[in-house]
Amino acid sequence: MPEQRINLSLVVPVFNEEKRLSEPLLHAYEYLKTNNPEHEILYVDDGSTDRTHDLLNELTKQVPTLKVLQNPKNEGKGAAFQNGLAHAKGDVVLFSDADFSAPIEESARLLRALQEGYDIVIGSRGLPNSNIEVHQAWTREYMGKIFNFIIRSILPLRFHDTQCGFKMFTQKAVRTIVPKLRIKGFAFDVELLIIGQANQLKIAEIPVTWRNVLDSRVHPIRNSLEMLRDTFRIRFNLANNRYQSASDR
Repeated sequence: MPEQRINLSLVVPVFNEEKRLSEPLLHAYEYLKTNNPEHEILYVDDGSTDRTHDLLNELTKQVPTLKVLQNPKNEGKGAAFQNGLAHAKGDVVLFSDADFSAPIEESARLLRALQEGYDIVIGSRGLPNSNIEVHQAWTREYMGKIFNFIIRSILPLRFHDTQCGFKMFTQKAVRTIVPKLRIKGFAFDVELLIIGQANQLKIAEIPVTWRNVLDSRVHPIRNSLEMLRDTFRIRFNLANNRYQSASDR
């Protein structure tokens, strides 16, 4: 019997999310069941120390399209994302944060842009038509703007928001990006865009609705320093042609 074709893969990295896991996952499943019935949902547990993994296994009884992947230890959001991408079988792959600050319904906007011929479509909180219904704390927003300024200063990226956790890829883009990912932390968003540009993938940035969800897993000072360090690693890798396909070097 031939394997069922999967049109869309939803990839969601999680770490210690037991308190807010079930409701957004079930909502995403109900939406996809109606709008993208030939889908799969990949939750990647990045070495959680609470009951996240057990809850995910229990939720497979309610969500038949849910597949649970696991990193043996906490390696970072980028590592979990890479694991999910490597296992995604869909023609289209949607990446989302576990809290769905950008609602799953916004995926329709990304999909329309992808169907116009783009390889990667990134949701953005920084465009004039972006709809921010609930803002982050002013310190987080300010630090995000500083980080984006640094990125635009030292890397050839001109996007308004690289860090929004809502992105969509063609399978072609996935196959191009996955083997070249090196960053395991939060700066992986920047790296995947650099890889895309280095390999002539077409990238669109579109406005999305976004509402901040409290109880963030981000530690502002520690993670900001880590992201700054990794951004310079990306610059070094780019300068040494480590992101291009061998045939393009």
